[in-house]
Amino acid sequence: MIQIGDTPYPLDHPLVLAALGGAAALLLLFGLVVLTLRASGRSARALDPMVAQMVALGQRVQGLSDGQQQLAGGLHQVTEAQTSSQTRVLALMEQRLADVSRGMTESLHGTATRTARSLGELQQRLEAIDRAQANIEKLSGNVLGLQDILSNKQTRGAFGEIQLHDIVQKALPGDAFTMQATLSNGRRADCLIHLPNPPGPIVIDSKFPLEAYEALRRAENQSQTIEAQRMMRVALRAHIKAISERYILEGETADGALLFLPSEAVYAELHANFPELVREGFAAKVWIVSPTTCMATLNTMRAVLKDARMREQAGAIRKELAALYADVDRLGTRGDNLDRHFGQAAKDLEDIKISADKAGKRARRLDNFDFEELAPDTDATRVVQIKP
Repeated sequence: MIQIGDTPYPLDHPLVLAALGGAAALLLLFGLVVLTLRASGRSARALDPMVAQMVALGQRVQGLSDGQQQLAGGLHQVTEAQTSSQTRVLALMEQRLADVSRGMTESLHGTATRTARSLGELQQRLEAIDRAQANIEKLSGNVLGLQDILSNKQTRGAFGEIQLHDIVQKALPGDAFTMQATLSNGRRADCLIHLPNPPGPIVIDSKFPLEAYEALRRAENQSQTIEAQRMMRVALRAHIKAISERYILEGETADGALLFLPSEAVYAELHANFPELVREGFAAKVWIVSPTTCMATLNTMRAVLKDARMREQAGAIRKELAALYADVDRLGTRGDNLDRHFGQAAKDLEDIKISADKAGKRARRLDNFDFEELAPDTDATRVVQIKP
């Protein structure tokens, strides 16, 4: 590197090469001068050509010097142009870097906003999941509690009685049924519906063959299925027989009773795979009902109760209708009397109007001293005499 002024130049730069060439020319010129001086002593004739060559060489050196100056000016212009170009490139790069930075900042800000929103939504969903998990845990506890209730025969019976009570209470008025009613044979029925004769009071008893049903659901092979079906038949037949013998009393209850199954699943299984048990219940006059069919049956009973109560009140209704007819007849008579009174009052008003007109005419005559016109009036009851 060679530095010319404030600007460094490499060795292969044209200006450096030109300067080196000029220096070499000067050295050559100096050598030639030395050689010329040495040869001046040898031959005076050779001095003139040498002088001419020296002059020509000086002119060439002067030309090289001028070219070097021009080259230096051109290099300075090139340097200034390169500096200006570098300045513009740097400014453009700074502007682009600023735009890129601003774009990245906006993108990062938008990304941060979307990330915050997504995190908020995720937090809400996690809270909803936590609430659902709490509900599931609560429901699991309730299911476990229900399993504990159903695993015991006494609590399972109480569960069926409570469900039966809720259904009957919604379907019938309070005086139409009795829960835990004791019959004349000492048996206590879960519910006794007070229907009129016929058919008479009818008993509803709750039964829940859960063990047989669960065994049927857990059966994994043919032998287990057959055994579970046998358990189901034994349990249902025992319930049908017990209800038929305990709660169907001649002269006291209806000639039939209802067996309430507090499970739609057990009821569906019974009708789907044990139709012979349903037929045996019909033969023993024990009708098997589920919560849904029990509600429909109770609605029919409510219509029967309503009809019976209407019949019981038929005499009172007829008596009230007779009294109502008498009141209406009396009202018509009094209306006729009032109409006659209004007619008489209208006639009296008309007579009063006629008398008022005559009195007005008589007063005007008196005011005008028209005594001659008073005599022909046949309606006058007295003669008014005026002293002179």
